[in-house]
Amino acid sequence: MDEPVSVLSMIEQDRRISEVIAEERPRLRNFIRKRVPDEADVEDLLQEVFFELVEAYRLLKPIDYVTGWLFRVARNRITDLFRKKKPETFADLAVENEEGELLRIDDLLISGDDGPEALYMRTLLFDELQAALSELPAEQRAVFIAHELEGRSFKELAAESGVNLNTLLARKRYAVRHLRERLQKIYDEIARK
Repeated sequence: MDEPVSVLSMIEQDRRISEVIAEERPRLRNFIRKRVPDEADVEDLLQEVFFELVEAYRLLKPIDYVTGWLFRVARNRITDLFRKKKPETFADLAVENEEGELLRIDDLLISGDDGPEALYMRTLLFDELQAALSELPAEQRAVFIAHELEGRSFKELAAESGVNLNTLLARKRYAVRHLRERLQKIYDEIARK
């Protein structure tokens, strides 16, 4: 018994898609990896490109030169990735001291190995951080903690909560601003001692 033509064409499409993916995956992955530093983003972009390939085949969009098409789609996805507003991470924050010198948060943290006074200062800093976090609206605090402390991505948070990605980014930005102001105050206090 003969299979319907549509099933045969789907099988043929799947075979062609699999061949293209097997052949082009290493080169395309290297192309993306040279332009994108985060390995997770490399894999996501690669999957997006191949998803678009499958979609094009399924919609019967003719692709004359598949390799060139794949690299053009990859380049577009990389551009899209870098156009997205990069959220500011807490570790990247810097405050200016009295001499106009920029200090990163790592510079402000005091090692517990520097004696009792340093340990006290560290405790004071963490208490202030905790107080500043508790002052945030619940939505801002939740986004900040999930992204900065738990290491969760904004995509993951948006999918889980149903909240728009841009809304999550804005909440995080407001939280970071508030925390920056509070850490500046505690830094000024510590610097005076």
